[in-house]
Amino acid sequence: MKFTAFPKKIWLSSPTMHGEELKYMTEAYETNWMSTEGANIGEIERLVCRKIGCKYAVPLSSGTAALHLAVKLAGVKPGDVVFCQDMTFDATVNAIVYEKAEPVFIDSEYETWNMDPAALEKAFELYPTAKVIVIVNLYGTPAQYDKICAIAEKHGAVVVEDAAESFGATYKGRQTGTFGTYNIISFNGNKIITGSSGGMLLTDDLAAANKARKWSTQSRERAPWYQHEEVGYNYRMSNVIAGVVRGQMPHLEAHIAQKKAIYERYKAGFRDLPVTMNPYDPDTMEPNFWLSCILIDKEAMCRQVRGDSESCWISEPGKTCPDEILTLLEKYNAQGRPIWKPMHMQPLYRMHPFVTRAGNGRGQTDAYIESQFVDVGADLFQRGLCLPSDNKMTPEEQDIIIAMVRSCFE
Repeated sequence: MKFTAFPKKIWLSSPTMHGEELKYMTEAYETNWMSTEGANIGEIERLVCRKIGCKYAVPLSSGTAALHLAVKLAGVKPGDVVFCQDMTFDATVNAIVYEKAEPVFIDSEYETWNMDPAALEKAFELYPTAKVIVIVNLYGTPAQYDKICAIAEKHGAVVVEDAAESFGATYKGRQTGTFGTYNIISFNGNKIITGSSGGMLLTDDLAAANKARKWSTQSRERAPWYQHEEVGYNYRMSNVIAGVVRGQMPHLEAHIAQKKAIYERYKAGFRDLPVTMNPYDPDTMEPNFWLSCILIDKEAMCRQVRGDSESCWISEPGKTCPDEILTLLEKYNAQGRPIWKPMHMQPLYRMHPFVTRAGNGRGQTDAYIESQFVDVGADLFQRGLCLPSDNKMTPEEQDIIIAMVRSCFE
């Protein structure tokens, strides 16, 4: 089947501006509040707390900065074992490594693509001294928090929730960003609400919020001069960035509705193909549908091999693979993306411990691996891909994307 390249690029997920952003940025400029104080900062703290249902929201320069301070607040020290979701963006893990701790990666589950509660319980058997768990809501879908939080409470562990991708999503009617003792959201350029950059640390603990504010301002002490008694960071959000976020906030629900419509159109368009969409339990969770993804059935996969930076595949009638689909989309000026490559497969982290529900994923015999070991994250990475999910994409443009994907199975 022949296609014509899109005249304008169809993005995976790009900022959607509305006009109010410029109003608040201009206000910051005209009042000369261009630095890290001003009305926009205070207002987004109020708006986010009201939306999320938390007591305190600390605006920071990025979601990564918020993750780093959340890990510090959780008491992580050099050499500590920290359980971390395996399938995620590496910023989640980097925050742990900044504190010279030892990340132990926990495999995913097929039900949500997030941390597998059974693998987490197995990890506590192997590493009983662990006291911090970092959980991610992948692509805007909440993890199974009833199970995970019960396991954390049983073992006396602190939960850090990385809700960078899930702002506005709910689990059993409760907003994500509230399930950990320390939680974060991101306003990166591709997120559902953006400031072009920026993030927030969310907590109900006033002392923790104040500590995070202090750390983010280079840990300056209360003194008439620059007095420093502990290491700090330049992690503050500017009033200009806060102005962008402030202008975006009234449109959160509309963005979620648009993203959900994209997800549902893909689901309908692929209903007779050997694929499934990124899953969620409609009885317990409502994602924000940040990215729409598909997982190709095993029997419909053509042969595909991936190295650290290159891949190859062999086309087969009636079958396809993620890289074939992504190459076709790119050819016609549309942006897709592979599923996150699991952390235990990354060159930087591949020697760190990795736990599945069957036990330690490292050092098993071939017979054991053959009979019991299932690496869910690696399987999702091999068979999954993220489709163009930009909420400025028209239904007609999405129909063409659907036709492109379908053509790969012919």
